[in-house]
Amino acid sequence: MHRSLVVLGLCGWTLGCGARGPAALAPATGTVRPGIDVLLADSLAMLHGRRVGLVTNQAAVDAQGISDVVRLRSAGVRLVALFSPEHGFRGAAEPGAVVASSIDSATGLPIYSLYGRNTAPTDAMLEGVDLLLVDLQDVGARYYTYLFTTVEVMRAAARRRTRVVVLDRPDPIGGAVQGNVLDPAYASPVGLLAVPMRYGMTLGELARLARSDLGLTTDLAVVPVSGWRRAEGLEATGLPFVPPSPNLRSVESLYHYPGLCLFEGTNLSVGRGSAAPFEQIGAPWLDTSAVLARVRRARLPGVRFAGVTFTPGHPGDGKYADTLLAGIRLVTTDPGAYDPTAAAMHLLAAIRAVHGDRFQWIPRQFDRLAGGPRLREQVEANIAPEDIVRGWAPALERFRERRRGVLLYPE
Repeated sequence: MHRSLVVLGLCGWTLGCGARGPAALAPATGTVRPGIDVLLADSLAMLHGRRVGLVTNQAAVDAQGISDVVRLRSAGVRLVALFSPEHGFRGAAEPGAVVASSIDSATGLPIYSLYGRNTAPTDAMLEGVDLLLVDLQDVGARYYTYLFTTVEVMRAAARRRTRVVVLDRPDPIGGAVQGNVLDPAYASPVGLLAVPMRYGMTLGELARLARSDLGLTTDLAVVPVSGWRRAEGLEATGLPFVPPSPNLRSVESLYHYPGLCLFEGTNLSVGRGSAAPFEQIGAPWLDTSAVLARVRRARLPGVRFAGVTFTPGHPGDGKYADTLLAGIRLVTTDPGAYDPTAAAMHLLAAIRAVHGDRFQWIPRQFDRLAGGPRLREQVEANIAPEDIVRGWAPALERFRERRRGVLLYPE
């Protein structure tokens, strides 16, 4: 059965509420409230008498930093099951590590892992669940697997005609749209939809886009963030920052992630096992002076590059463990002007030019992250990075048009 998409929020449980336009979502107070706060204040009645499953992890907290599980149970919501994404319920597992299902010691509730033997809830897991809440902190970059998990939940819920409600959160790095658009032929858990590396959307909006793009019949609703404008990064909202995964430990790392994650598909370290993962790259053979000279000539706005050294200890990717690396650290000077995807292309081009004999791709991994082989082929063909970036513009404009109908927030 196909059901209409419902948007929840300040207008409550109302069919077509979102059609009034994004401006209707901004409260008079100007304070920002995540979806969990909006749900409990304005739409709690929708959970009355329902047995609720919650897809979540440690980053799902209210505006005061209190976890969703505590808030929902305190409000009398009948939670019957928890589901966790990559990194597990407490966000401690290494990237790609298989996470087993378990029991939450604080509540006695089952925690069903969706990053292990199963990536989607099974019928047995959903037995006795009337409604699924999803509250996951996305990071604003295509490579993150939480959208994949959300879509897997939506598929399973559609099969059982169970409603899915996304408790939305701000895109922590704001609304900029940057990078290349994924080739659908290369869709994977680290790039599910034809979206740019940095899409400037929330998880709730992405779920709406996925429903449309993938033809899902999920009964989907979104409880929107109250008071958020798309241009605002997390630091402007006053909301607490909880690291969404072990190697994204700061808002600064989130700004660099849409670009530096590409280096996972090369033989350079992205700083895993160091004090600043996804804020720096390095290798024992890197000539930082020569690379920096090339990159700085581009005068990229909003970012500063500096030479550093670091030693990865127990890096989850296995690169250069306990080895002193020469590195390049990126520091944002103006987040609003910064394009991390352009910075990554300039770094890739410079490192390959300086170290053609040492630099190596991990082709399959790079192409998955890059949404196809074209970026790698362009760098190999010595196309200037500024020309590569300029060539993304038509696809980005088509993406902006395609997403228009699912957006919930003002600029």
